[in-house]
Amino acid sequence: MLELFTIGHSIHSVERFVDLLKTHGVTALCDVRSSPYSRFTPQFNRESLKDELAGHRIIYLYLGAELGPRSSDPTCYEGGKVQYNRLAGKDLFQQGLGRLRKGMTTYRIALMCAEKDPLTCHRMLLICRNLRGDDIVIRHILEDGSLEDNRDTEMRLMEQLKIDPADLFSAEADQIQRAYDLQGEKVAYTLQEGQGI
Repeated sequence: MLELFTIGHSIHSVERFVDLLKTHGVTALCDVRSSPYSRFTPQFNRESLKDELAGHRIIYLYLGAELGPRSSDPTCYEGGKVQYNRLAGKDLFQQGLGRLRKGMTTYRIALMCAEKDPLTCHRMLLICRNLRGDDIVIRHILEDGSLEDNRDTEMRLMEQLKIDPADLFSAEADQIQRAYDLQGEKVAYTLQEGQGI
């Protein structure tokens, strides 16, 4: 059974962030931000974070080109908004998932993005959605350091969206997919007026 964690750097200090990773035995951090830089939390800029993690024997790997929420491919957009289902079908994204699956056989991996709650982040709504299955246990490291199983996060998402998992006309699996679609549409990256891809 493979295991995968996710975490949002939020506004943590780098010390607190590293402590969260170490608490859960993470040995490799995969940065899945499209742009691994932040004006507001520069401690999580790519080079700074890589150096900090190296001092704690945690490997840093940037996978934002493969698994980030933005795309340079115009076919992944509709009305200026990224369509997660199209992005997930691209070879580059599938290669990124393949690298994760391979890495999970050797390392204890956490996917990192910026958002503190996985419900508002592509790490769950795009990446975990396409990795979930019987052979991978996915757990989200929440802001307070507790773990939330992806199944519980899905139930929380359906509750938030007021989707009944026991709907008379749809199977629970279909309701979960509907919840992913609705939430993905809410949070997907949108090009700004006049901005090119």
